[in-house]
Amino acid sequence: MPALIVIGAQWGDEGKGKATDQLGTDVDYVVKFNGGNNAGHTIVVDGEKFALHLIPAGALTDSCTPVIGGGVVVDLDVLFQEVDELESRGIDTSKLKVSANAHVIPSYNRTLDKVTERFLGNRKIGTTGRGIGPTYADKMNRIGIRIQDLFDASILRQKVESAIDQKNHLFLKVFNTKAADIDIVTEELLKYADRIKPMVANVTNLLNDALDNGETVVFEGGQATMLDVDHGTYPFVTSSSATAGGACTGSGVGPTRIDRVVGVAKAYITRVGEGPFPTELHDESGDWLRERGGEFGTTTGRPRRCGWYDAVIARYATRVNSLTDIVLTKLDILSTLDQIPVCVAYDVDGVRHEDMPADQTSFHHAKPIYEYFPGWQEDISDVRNFEDLPKNAQDYVIALEEMSGAQISSIGVGPGREQTIVRHPLI
Repeated sequence: MPALIVIGAQWGDEGKGKATDQLGTDVDYVVKFNGGNNAGHTIVVDGEKFALHLIPAGALTDSCTPVIGGGVVVDLDVLFQEVDELESRGIDTSKLKVSANAHVIPSYNRTLDKVTERFLGNRKIGTTGRGIGPTYADKMNRIGIRIQDLFDASILRQKVESAIDQKNHLFLKVFNTKAADIDIVTEELLKYADRIKPMVANVTNLLNDALDNGETVVFEGGQATMLDVDHGTYPFVTSSSATAGGACTGSGVGPTRIDRVVGVAKAYITRVGEGPFPTELHDESGDWLRERGGEFGTTTGRPRRCGWYDAVIARYATRVNSLTDIVLTKLDILSTLDQIPVCVAYDVDGVRHEDMPADQTSFHHAKPIYEYFPGWQEDISDVRNFEDLPKNAQDYVIALEEMSGAQISSIGVGPGREQTIVRHPLI
């Protein structure tokens, strides 16, 4: 049985949670390998909407074990709020496993995230203010706090003291903010130790053993390719590895064990936060896409910036991730349009670019070169076979497939789990 990576092929919010959830009972483990509660998945099951932030989508399938990998940063308060919410709605979370190596988001990093963003002013990144970036910085600076540290109060206090010593100089001398208290922070973290301990596992062994036993493992990415800290639109990116390579480092499963890499892309494109966005629409077309597509953040509620499908970005995502498949979502949103623009290349200072420019400045100045496709007027939300789509919708999908460089294996035609057209089964 396969190991699949499911990742965003744009700037996030593409519908990765639904794509993972659709694999259903064929999946034994779903692994979140990067990010934290700075992004979310919205999944609709039997008309009921679930918003997940830290817990992988596999939690909604009884036969599946959800796993939080070592590459994730965990806000413990948010984690248990999410557990309690799911349990209150009849979802069993007892199978949830959390890597002992995952880093914890302490309260002082949430404070640092917010004050730093305010301090940047017009140069702000557009973070969610949830402490994600500072916690990853602590990880790289080797002053981070991991889940396993919660089980030794003495070590935990030492680590908190080491981290706070640096932070308090910034709080007091640069940001004019109240200093963090070692005892208070230590107690905040220790109160979760007993509850999380039964969930903690050696995730590397767990997942490799599962693959050895012929079980199916899906690696569910947070954020997306264009927000990857190495391969995205830096510095307007997240703080973790959101591309396919991050699935291996964030889980402890080696790259030769991966069978398929699935990129999820909307039939148009959106972005949250700051940064360049070549096809962004600042007119009534953008407003129409936002309202019709419900483009407001699952985690923050922020309105998403909207634009037409960008085939340059799609080709880049295919290359960076070695995509074998694309899941195209929200095709139904484009119904009723007379024509649909697709960005096929960029104009950068009079030079045509069919691939991503090599530097951020060129990308910032890129102007989209559009090709136009005839639209369709029919409601396609009840269509379940590709051949039953309107001819123009079929032609649009085939054109995107050719331009993007990977086969479009399934197509979303509505928010529900069942509202999907499968062209090529992923498992």
